Amino acid sequence: MSISTSDFRRGLKIEWDGKPYEIIEFQHSKVAKGQATVRTKLRDLITGRVLEANFRSGEKFERPDLEEKEMQYLYAEGDRYVFMDLEDYDQVYLDKEQLGDAWKYLQENINVKVLYYKGKPIGIDLPITVVLKVVETEPGVRGDTVSGGSKPAKLETGAVIKVPLFINEGDLIKVDTRTGAYVERAE
Repeated sequence: MSISTSDFRRGLKIEWDGKPYEIIEFQHSKVAKGQATVRTKLRDLITGRVLEANFRSGEKFERPDLEEKEMQYLYAEGDRYVFMDLEDYDQVYLDKEQLGDAWKYLQENINVKVLYYKGKPIGIDLPITVVLKVVETEPGVRGDTVSGGSKPAKLETGAVIKVPLFINEGDLIKVDTRTGAYVERAE
């Protein structure tokens, strides 16, 4: 079944030039007398590189031969990350480049979907949000409100994100894994 540019949405996976890509951003545009186009930002699912491409409106693409397996993240070994298949306990290794920014949100024992392209593991799909602990941030100032500014905070995974001023070290926060943005304080 083919995919048209009118089907584009964030997170959709397409095959283009013989490679699987994920749509990060897209925008339909029409110039006065020219044909409508779709400007996209695509992430190569094999290399993790992000590129921009323009397509004619109505252009068709194939669905990539992707398979997802539910796996559990075990641990990092240098720049390699180890995942275990929950059905047969086989272990799969992915390197930091294959994970893209996903490594920033990996906690031991979290369940993820490992993406396979033509039988080879190429990356992972995380849950939309994860709960992480703030391990380093400047102390909040008395009187800070939810609508106030933001400050950087280092999370238990090593990622640094912007959080509201009232967040302190030791707080558990919910983070959107698609954007890396703070969502809310977690219980």
